[in-house]
Amino acid sequence: MLHDLFEILSFQSGYNTNVVLLGSGLLGTAGGVVGVFSLLRKRALISDAISHATLPGITLGFLVALALTGTGKSLPFLMIGSTLSGIIGVLLVQWIKDNTRLPEDSAIGTVLSSFFGLGVVLMSYIQTLKSGSQAGLESYLLGSTASMLQSEAEMIAFSALAITVLAILFMKEFGLVCFDPDYAASRGWAVNKIDLMMMALLLAVVVIGLKTVGLILIIALVIIPPVAARFWTDRLGLMVAISAFTGGLSCYLGAALSALTPDLPSGATIVLTATSIFTLSLLFAPKRGVVAVALRQLSFRLKISRRRALLSLHKGQMILPLSQHLLLKREGIIQNSGELTIRGQQTVTEMAHDQALWNQYLSDYPEEAFAQNKWSLAMITDVLSIDLIKELEDSISHQSIPGCLQKDIS
Repeated sequence: MLHDLFEILSFQSGYNTNVVLLGSGLLGTAGGVVGVFSLLRKRALISDAISHATLPGITLGFLVALALTGTGKSLPFLMIGSTLSGIIGVLLVQWIKDNTRLPEDSAIGTVLSSFFGLGVVLMSYIQTLKSGSQAGLESYLLGSTASMLQSEAEMIAFSALAITVLAILFMKEFGLVCFDPDYAASRGWAVNKIDLMMMALLLAVVVIGLKTVGLILIIALVIIPPVAARFWTDRLGLMVAISAFTGGLSCYLGAALSALTPDLPSGATIVLTATSIFTLSLLFAPKRGVVAVALRQLSFRLKISRRRALLSLHKGQMILPLSQHLLLKREGIIQNSGELTIRGQQTVTEMAHDQALWNQYLSDYPEEAFAQNKWSLAMITDVLSIDLIKELEDSISHQSIPGCLQKDIS
């Protein structure tokens, strides 16, 4: 099985399989790019409404193709029908949100369930026709790359490439509208038209991805890759690149696994592959990953514990908790008996003086001190300027002078 999988991944399983892999990879790339802007614009769930709203269009497109050509298996008719149905669904969501008191999520749920129910009824009607058993429309629910024709794969590949290019060309406009639509409007940009273009690209990804991923799972293709990318970076350009790579790799590997096991729906394998990449990002991303966050929290707690232990030793409290005792012993600050070493005496004195400077900084500059996220966590000489530290030193020195003597000097 591994040998067969390697042959599929290395494009050695025939031209049709290679085209399917390439088309799926480009589809995932397009979904990853467009999904970033949908996520940042907080409209990711609208893709769910679009995908479910396409089902009536698919069935109607099949019926029209069946009446005109004698066969309903015409991808252009199905794509046109799903596109029109998706547009109607989006417009209905927008109309309900603008003309009723229902929030957007309620509008999405209403349109989603209504259109999907209508689509199921039409699918049931198609199955009663003589040619209904040959419809194969169930592949549009969960996706199927195994039954994809070469012409269909080529159409998906070219369409996905065009969507990706358009999204990258308008990345500056999309990014500004996502982060600050008011500023974009003040610059004279047509925010509504830019939103409409983003929605059109999202609809295009959903429509061309129906055959590969299926309308039930297509939402994952525009949500999981950008969410995974968000764990790795704060920069828009890099986020788009990572999301595109994640989406392309997920579809490429998922389509390969589906080709290896044709009984498995391609949509499920693609989504599970994307979920695996998301899980790795969730755990091991260097900035927001669970492991990185846990390590930072552990480092924070160790710094606090070490400072408390040193300050306790300076106050003469020689009995420390076991964890603090082991930590200071490992640094060579205390001996086995608990007595301070020469290095430990110097470290305790420096820490006490550092804490006194931090306390003086809090007293003299309370607003700046509260805004300082490294307050009392790092040595003050590594955070504040030399002139400010000298000023704090002078304040501490004046406070140490007896009141009467201080009055005489003044």
